[in-house]
Amino acid sequence: MSTHRPPSPVRLPSPEAVELFSESAWIDVVRSMDEVYNELLQYEVVLEQKNTELEESQQFIFSILTSMSDLLVVCDRNAVIEEVNHSLLAFTGRKEQELKGAKLGSLFTDDSGCTTAKRVIASLTTEPANDVELQFKTRDGGATPVALNFTPRLSGTGKLLGVVITGRPLGELRRAYHKLREAHEELKRTQQQLLQSEKMASLGKLVAGVAHELNNPISFVLGNVHAMQKYTPRLKRYLDAVHSGASHEELEALRGELRIDRLLDDLAPLLAGAVEGAERTRDIVDGLKRFSAPDRNGNVEFNLAESIERSVHWVTRATPVNFRVVLDVPKDLPVFGSQGQIQQVIINLVQNASDATEGRADPTLTISAQLLAAEICILFRDNGAGIAEQAMSKIFDPFYTTKPVGKGTGLGLSISYGIVERHGGKLAVSNAAEGGAVFKLCLPRSDCGQSGM
Repeated sequence: MSTHRPPSPVRLPSPEAVELFSESAWIDVVRSMDEVYNELLQYEVVLEQKNTELEESQQFIFSILTSMSDLLVVCDRNAVIEEVNHSLLAFTGRKEQELKGAKLGSLFTDDSGCTTAKRVIASLTTEPANDVELQFKTRDGGATPVALNFTPRLSGTGKLLGVVITGRPLGELRRAYHKLREAHEELKRTQQQLLQSEKMASLGKLVAGVAHELNNPISFVLGNVHAMQKYTPRLKRYLDAVHSGASHEELEALRGELRIDRLLDDLAPLLAGAVEGAERTRDIVDGLKRFSAPDRNGNVEFNLAESIERSVHWVTRATPVNFRVVLDVPKDLPVFGSQGQIQQVIINLVQNASDATEGRADPTLTISAQLLAAEICILFRDNGAGIAEQAMSKIFDPFYTTKPVGKGTGLGLSISYGIVERHGGKLAVSNAAEGGAVFKLCLPRSDCGQSGM
């Protein structure tokens, strides 16, 4: 039988103790509650931020998976499917619920595909396996070869957790490669057309100078031929007298009257001059043909010094008479490539120097050479205003020009840069310390065994 014991008497604190507790302990409690509350607010803000970032990441991943045209399968290390994308569902004609949890081999048409996939997954460490061709079942019950890439999913300790498989049907790849090949060929044709158009535009600028250049030897040939044409009746008259049986005295008199001896002395230099003029005309026309015609065999050795001299000669014929070119290069500069294309670059640089020095009291271009172990560098330094700092980084961009409208297309330097680059060389620009622009053209030496093409 239990007995009920009365509660022990409670000793209440004195009023002084209660007042002391209120002033110290309660202040600490309130301060602690404020700190906890502030920490809870901070945790809540961080949690909301993390939750927002997680939702955005999930939405981002979902958008990628939905928009991917490639097939995507995510498996665990035992080849059990964990995730697929819309492209795979559309390709196979199966539902997401049907595929998740199924074996990877259910996607293939035969057991050999499953065996190959398992072998590839088992051999994965840290490097992916690319272009594994397997036969996939399609939605119409057929089979289509698919090129697959296997990428391992690793844990923080490097343990294989599973694999991400992406692929594309080979028929689609072949179509894409075919379109890419066609686009590349079209780009090459367009580039060649652009190169030829710019070349003919350069030739158009030089046409007056070239016409003058052709006029000199042709006039020389024409003058000599006219002189020989005047001599023809005199020679015929003398020969007719010889064949008619004229006496020695008559022939001597006729010879003096017709000045046959002087005529014969003139024939040799007249013929030599005509031949020289014709050969000079042939060389000019040959140079024009090499420059203007599309390159069929642009991989030959040639003398860069001759191309520079010819280009300077052509350009200066069509520039203002006071434009002066100081040419200081060796006579033999062997390089390898397309002589016509490199000559187009040189013509462009000389023409640009003429334009840049227009209005100067003494417009001058100095062309010098640097012979290095593996390359030949040609410096084109003009005494113009130089190139503005903001234009320096864009000077080789297509369609960029500092010339007035109608004076330039902005393609010359861009095309020149591409030509030099295809030759394995370099084309750079800077401003000289004493003023003016300096273009530096470097090409591999042909005697170093570098073709660059």
